[in-house]
Amino acid sequence: MCDENNNCVEGPDGLVYTATLNWLADLIRGHLKKIGSRWRALPAGKIATIVLAVLRCDQRPGDMAGGNGVHRTTVTRWVREVIGLLAARAPRLDRALKKIARMGGGIVLLDGSVIRTRRRTGKENRKNYSGKNKCHGLLVIALTDDRGRLLWISAARPGRTSEITACRHDQLTQKLREVGLGAIADLGFIGLDDGGPDADPAVITGYKAARNRPLTRGQKLSNTALAAVRAPVEHGFAHLKNWRVLCKVRTDPSWATVLVRALLVLTNREVAR
Repeated sequence: MCDENNNCVEGPDGLVYTATLNWLADLIRGHLKKIGSRWRALPAGKIATIVLAVLRCDQRPGDMAGGNGVHRTTVTRWVREVIGLLAARAPRLDRALKKIARMGGGIVLLDGSVIRTRRRTGKENRKNYSGKNKCHGLLVIALTDDRGRLLWISAARPGRTSEITACRHDQLTQKLREVGLGAIADLGFIGLDDGGPDADPAVITGYKAARNRPLTRGQKLSNTALAAVRAPVEHGFAHLKNWRVLCKVRTDPSWATVLVRALLVLTNREVAR
């Protein structure tokens, strides 16, 4: 909900602050001026409020349309338009890594997560099923800094894709070495770094026990230390998933990449406050 001055949007997950709403409204006004659109059914501030309600609280476009005197397809078009504007501001992988290197950072935190989707029919159902998470979804890989601030999010890939395959598709280890950074990841990324025995590891993981080779005390302590270091990356994903539209993505999977990158921009705006 919002007051008569469009100051806030409230929902089950709390408050979307005025700063985010005003920033998004200014972004929409700038876009309308750029494309020469002199008229919309509602002002930019109200459009921003509707879009944030859809993203933060997972409100249905039809419900928002009925309460604001516009058609459902109009609300859907506004949401997609704003998501596209936000996603265009999301950082590219190489630029995000170079920025961390310029700031004197030495490591980034790496993790993957499955975003749940509707169960699809036929062959489309099979590739989106994640055997690891026992659900249908799309896999995204994310990098954060040592404070858990999201730096980059990969394209959304079918849920059955392994995290290592997704990272290799984005040439992650190569780009880390180009800027002299290392990444700390969990045991799911063991085997990702294939730079050879003489190369410094670009991706640091813990130790995994085998059936006939239990972990030593030193290896257990190393795993504990790495788990503590990489804890902020879990906080980064938690901030991202505060947007309830990601509880179960109902849009076309090909559009999910644009959606998560748009939410990355909004998440960083809120976390930075």
